[in-house]
Amino acid sequence: MLETLLLFDERMIEHDPGPGHAERSDRLRAIEAVLSLRSLTNSRIEPARAATEEEIARVHSFDHIARVGELAGQYGSLDPDTHLSPDSVRAAVLAAGAAAKGVDAVCTGRSANAFALVRPPGHHAVANRGMGFCLFNNIAIAAAHARATHGKRRIVVIDWDVHHGNGTESIFYDTDSVLFFSVHQAPLYPGTGEARASGTGAGLGYTVNVPLQAGAGNGDYARVFREVILPIAEQYGPDLVLVSAGFDAHRDDPLGGMELTEEGFATLCGEVKQFAVGQRAPLMLSLEGGYDLAGLAKSVHACIDVLTGDTPPPADPRSSSRAESDLRAVVERQREYWKL
Repeated sequence: MLETLLLFDERMIEHDPGPGHAERSDRLRAIEAVLSLRSLTNSRIEPARAATEEEIARVHSFDHIARVGELAGQYGSLDPDTHLSPDSVRAAVLAAGAAAKGVDAVCTGRSANAFALVRPPGHHAVANRGMGFCLFNNIAIAAAHARATHGKRRIVVIDWDVHHGNGTESIFYDTDSVLFFSVHQAPLYPGTGEARASGTGAGLGYTVNVPLQAGAGNGDYARVFREVILPIAEQYGPDLVLVSAGFDAHRDDPLGGMELTEEGFATLCGEVKQFAVGQRAPLMLSLEGGYDLAGLAKSVHACIDVLTGDTPPPADPRSSSRAESDLRAVVERQREYWKL
């Protein structure tokens, strides 16, 4: 039986954005503490590898790579939220490499699925700059690696972080080889991700934004997946499924205003896993946000349990009227491109 690959590397703990910063080293320590207590049945842990410049340059400009590289071994900032310590560049290169290594494992059939437990996160990093705690866009690097190395041509990227994945969207906005979904709280940083933003040129219709008002919970997210994300993804017919797995939509998270629980995330993970298996498409998750330590650790491990074979919790049947209105607006927009 193939195992779930968990990519974890203590060198990523050494990235230190400074005192009081939400994206702190304790995030990985909290995940590590629970990892040390759990049985590794049907899973194995491997360290990250460094991403190559070629891998990073598939989605980032050489100017951006050079700017980040100049900060190796130093303290510095890319924007008011994105601070670096002497070990941050190494951590970012390892985070990108871990996502690429996860793609290698699932695309070659070496692992049943994979979860890259990385920091710094990546989904806000655009081609020519880092922002929002992110230096390099890990999930975009993984998708580009899958295209270049494994010949994948129809990749689904699902971003369930509470913040819109603006970087990933912008990198793939004009291509149909990546179908990008983002379900996120709105309004919230970075202020993008409106339902009408659907791609351009060859990518028109291949960006699907689902902005939800604060307060959406397990049942609301389950409806989004079952009524929008998975039906569209099925019509697309992917040969790889990637997840930007942020857990800051957890009800206890200090940066978001959503009401998801760890059981809700496990349900979403189960829906995506079942879909990927049905499509015979490899599945890889990469960690994004999540800033309440207990909520993050419990949600990550609830998803690991599902990836390794546990039955996910059933979807919560309850849905709010606000989410109903948000969902209708998204469906109306996406009916221009898909059957819903």
